[in-house]
Amino acid sequence: MSLVEMKVPTIGESITEVTLSQWLKKDGDYVKVDEPICEFESDKATLEFPAEASGKLIHVAKEGDDLAIGALVARIDTSVPVDVSSVVIPVTPPVTIEKPEVIELNTKTYATGHPSPAAAKMLKEGDVDPATVTGTGKDGRITKEDAQKSLETKLLPTHDSSVKTEVSPKKTIIPGIREVRIEKMSRMRKTIATRLVSAKNNTAMLTTFNEVDMTAINELRKKYQDRFVAKHGIKLGYMSIFSKACAKVLMEMPDVNAMIDGNDIIYHDFVDISIAISTPTGLVVPPVQNVETIGFHDIELKIKDLAEKARTGKLTLDEMKGGTFTITNGGIFGSLLSTPIINEPQSAILGMHAIKERPIAIDGQIVIRPMMYLALSYDHRIIDGSTSVTFLVKVKEMLEDPMTLMMDI
Repeated sequence: MSLVEMKVPTIGESITEVTLSQWLKKDGDYVKVDEPICEFESDKATLEFPAEASGKLIHVAKEGDDLAIGALVARIDTSVPVDVSSVVIPVTPPVTIEKPEVIELNTKTYATGHPSPAAAKMLKEGDVDPATVTGTGKDGRITKEDAQKSLETKLLPTHDSSVKTEVSPKKTIIPGIREVRIEKMSRMRKTIATRLVSAKNNTAMLTTFNEVDMTAINELRKKYQDRFVAKHGIKLGYMSIFSKACAKVLMEMPDVNAMIDGNDIIYHDFVDISIAISTPTGLVVPPVQNVETIGFHDIELKIKDLAEKARTGKLTLDEMKGGTFTITNGGIFGSLLSTPIINEPQSAILGMHAIKERPIAIDGQIVIRPMMYLALSYDHRIIDGSTSVTFLVKVKEMLEDPMTLMMDI
């Protein structure tokens, strides 16, 4: 017997442990070299682990196990011959090989019928058997969209319109029945918790507030939206305008774009803005690089690409690295006001909120305007109070007169 040991590889400088989220191949299956056998969930992303040799797979670790870098995951018995049961041997004239049924069987891979990590979580919470879901992803893999459609179908109302179907992640909660459910915290959730507590404990964090009149931005988007979409193939959103405004002010006020490293301060002559994206497994903040030099459409396209990858578990570790400043938009969930927590090792984060029509005084007259509260949380060790207030005021003024931003004046 010749055994090849499969150990957790080095994934990144800051990653010391991973969680085996799911096996893609069963114990005893014949696997081929480079064929993914399982998925790891790290602090930042979900990664597939390919086989290093061909042979019979022998599981060592279990799903849900926390494994250190270098820990044994599985063994592959290379002395086992090719699994002949997987080889289609024609027993009829060659013409039968062209039948659609044979071609369909040969196109199936390990991914066929397997849900992605995000889809698996949704199906598990919705109590849906993956075997009942048709995958539309690569090689028949079940995507998040497939899971969502399956859940929506399950939750469709009955023919009796008076009967309403309640959405429940596990089962219908019966009043009077006192039950609890204990689930292991995911690695990403544990990492998020650790980083948030660290930011609260290790920084002198304060938050300053202001409000911005969104009238001019709304009129700008309304006037130029159709032409913008026709030329660039994507809508002009609020995020690119806010990112551009912040980038311009950050270049003028380097302290807000800096970070502390021990007894040193690291200044940046570029602006990489991390965008907070909510995913089924937690919040991620991949950065859009060099916001100060790229166009509005480039920012929108990059954010769209990062968001799609984040929500389908396809973000790479390189795409998660870096960032000199963060923007989070709680307004899309209806938040009116919040105090965002700094994304270490950065020194500041801008919180956007819901746009609400409110009465305000302009030139002695009460008018109704679409208003948004802005919150800037910052590390007082490096950013003075006057600096933080000035930064937020400059961003506010630029957003209320966006032509100064467009003309770079």
